[in-house]
Amino acid sequence: MAFSTYQLLIHVSENLRIRIGQLGTFDFPTGRYIYTGSAKRNFEARITRHLAKSKRLRWHIDYLLAASGVDVVDVLRFDASECEVNRRTAGRVIVDRFGAGDCRSGCGSHLKYRAAGETVGEPC
Repeated sequence: MAFSTYQLLIHVSENLRIRIGQLGTFDFPTGRYIYTGSAKRNFEARITRHLAKSKRLRWHIDYLLAASGVDVVDVLRFDASECEVNRRTAGRVIVDRFGAGDCRSGCGSHLKYRAAGETVGEPC
């Protein structure tokens, strides 16, 4: 099976204010986040890059993952499209356009938030 889409399950252990590149500065409350991304080539290398602590900040997710108190706790892989997986994922959008600058499906954001203890279902 050839995967093209991934989700990073992220834990933010304290309230943070982070500048996300040119997108702006945003508050990230404590809780769980799910970031949905994709790679047409070098799929596993993309995931490995996201998990690395030292890297050039290029994508929106890089800025979040570089912050203190932010950890990736799991990675899920899918063969469905990025936007399809994102739409099936429960959670709230707290940063419009995060990871979705090139989205043509109207997702609004590819980062979803779930408050600590919130039970709104699991990712796809």
